[in-house]
Amino acid sequence: MTQAAYNDIAAWYDNYLNDNPIYQEMLLPSLLELTGAIQGQTVCDLACGQGWITRELARRGAHLTGVDLSDQLLEFAHQYEVQEPLRISYQQGDVQSVDLLAGCTFDGCVCSWSLVDIPDLSAAFSTMQRLLKPDGWLVFAITHPCFEAPNAQWITLGDGSTARAIKDYFHAGYWKSENGGVRSRVGAYHRTLSTYLNTLVASGFALEYMLEPMATGERARQVVGNREVPSLLLVRARSV
Repeated sequence: MTQAAYNDIAAWYDNYLNDNPIYQEMLLPSLLELTGAIQGQTVCDLACGQGWITRELARRGAHLTGVDLSDQLLEFAHQYEVQEPLRISYQQGDVQSVDLLAGCTFDGCVCSWSLVDIPDLSAAFSTMQRLLKPDGWLVFAITHPCFEAPNAQWITLGDGSTARAIKDYFHAGYWKSENGGVRSRVGAYHRTLSTYLNTLVASGFALEYMLEPMATGERARQVVGNREVPSLLLVRARSV
């Protein structure tokens, strides 16, 4: 099984999720818009981490199974389940594995901000395709590959406005940022937007909808440029 990089930062990451406004203000509303009404549905949260999104979906009446590679993050997920029982089933596993949740099928799958952690994108999408019932739905969120490329940076223009300077967009592969956040600790796999969408379609999915949320509130105050340039991309697709 692939080594779980998040084991080394599990406690830090749990605090980071709770403290960073991008999750509550941008990620969650957009993700819930794409998942829609899910009451009574069976949903798998792949690479669920400490179960933050898993719990939000369970609170909306879905029957959740969460899977993650990191046993340390799953420890946090189990602790939250004890504090607020939502009948979530958590399992340790690798999204790239052909044996993951063998024999199980779901109405929908979510994968939030985790595809950038996974080396084999095709294997991950194949797992999602296998786990979904016919006509099942998939929603995933990633750092926006067009604007969170290696060596991209915020710059100040002559008029004082903020812009995003992009470099190395076509240089696919593993990289680490220097901003002190998650990607400076565990890195990420950068891919072009076309790689994500073409691999999605090649894996048997039809693209239905995309969102690029604009920052508001505290996130917009923290990262002024996110009022002009998105840092997050969400996609809804359907198994065909």
